[in-house]
Amino acid sequence: MDKDSPEQQAWPCDSCHPCHCLSLSRGGPHQPLLSCPAEQAVSGEGREDGAGAGGGAGPGAGARIRALLGCLVKVLLWVASALLYFGSEQAARLLGSPCLRRLYHAWLAAVVIFGPLLQFHVNSRTIFASHGNFFNIKFVNSAWGWTCTFLGGFVLLVVFLATRRVAVTARHLSRLVVGAAVWRGAGRAFLLIEDLTGSCFEPLPQGLLLHELPDRRSCLAAGHQWRGYTVSSHTFLLTFCCLLMAEEAAVFAKYLAHGLPAGAPLRLVFLLNVLLLGLWNFLLLCTVIYFHQYTHKVVGAAVGTFAWYLTYGSWYHQPWSPGSPGHGLFPRPHASRKHN
Repeated sequence: MDKDSPEQQAWPCDSCHPCHCLSLSRGGPHQPLLSCPAEQAVSGEGREDGAGAGGGAGPGAGARIRALLGCLVKVLLWVASALLYFGSEQAARLLGSPCLRRLYHAWLAAVVIFGPLLQFHVNSRTIFASHGNFFNIKFVNSAWGWTCTFLGGFVLLVVFLATRRVAVTARHLSRLVVGAAVWRGAGRAFLLIEDLTGSCFEPLPQGLLLHELPDRRSCLAAGHQWRGYTVSSHTFLLTFCCLLMAEEAAVFAKYLAHGLPAGAPLRLVFLLNVLLLGLWNFLLLCTVIYFHQYTHKVVGAAVGTFAWYLTYGSWYHQPWSPGSPGHGLFPRPHASRKHN
C-alpha cells in the first residue's frame, strides 16, 4: 500500500485532537485552526465559570461597602444628635440662670470700660484692626439684620409650638419690630448730635481751613469734611443686640422644663442664636479695642443699655406692651384648693 495514502498517515501527535489534525491536513499550517464543538463547549464553560466567580464577588463586596457606609452614617448622625441635645441643654441652663444673666451685664460693662486698655497689648496690624475686614463688613454693619433673622426664627418656633396661636406669636414677634425702631431712631439721633456739635473744615498742608457751612450735608456736598461728636453706633448696636438676645434665649430653659416639644430643628436654631451671641461679644470686644474714641464707645454702650432697660426692663412688663419673653407661654400652676 502506498505510504502516502491517507489511511497510512499518522497523527502529528498523540495528544492532538482529531479535529486539529484534520484541519492541518486539509488547510496546511498557514490556515487558521478550526475549533471543534468539544473545545467550544469546554472554553465556554470556563468563561462562564470565570464570569460567575467575578460577578459573585463584585456585588458581594459592594453590598458590604454599602452596609459599612450606612453604619458609619448612622453613628455620625447619632453623635451629632447627642452633641446637639447636650449642647442645647447646657446652653439653655446657663442662659436661663438669673444670676448668670446679671453677671453677663457686668461682663458687657467691663468689656466697654476696660476693653480699650487692651489696645496696648495687642497687635495693631491684625485683620480685626482694619475697617474693611470681613467680619466688620458682613456682620457688624448688618448686625440687626442677622439678629432679626436668627432670633425671629427662634421666637417664632418657641411661641407657636408652645401656644399654637398665631395672634400670640405675632405679639411676641413685635418685640423685634420695636427693636428695629429703636435702632433706626438711635441712628438718627446720633447723626443729629454730630450735626449739632460739628463744624466744616478743609484739610490743607498748612493745617485746617474752617468753613461757615450750616450743616453736615452741605459741607460734604462741597467736598469738605465735617467733624463733630460721633457716638459709636456699632458699640450701641452690638450692646443692644447682646442684651436682647440673652433676654430672649433665656426662655428656652423654662420651655424645656415644661416638657414642650423640642426637636432637633428647634434645638439647632437655639444653638445658632447662642453662636451668634458669642460672635457679637467677640466683635464688641474688637470694636472697643481697635475703633472709635473712648467716650464715644462708652456713650454708645450706655445708650444701648438704656434702650434695653426701657423696653425689656420696664415697658414689656406692662399689659399694653408686646409682653416680656415667655409671657403667656407656659401654664401657671394652679393653687391647691383647701377643703373645709
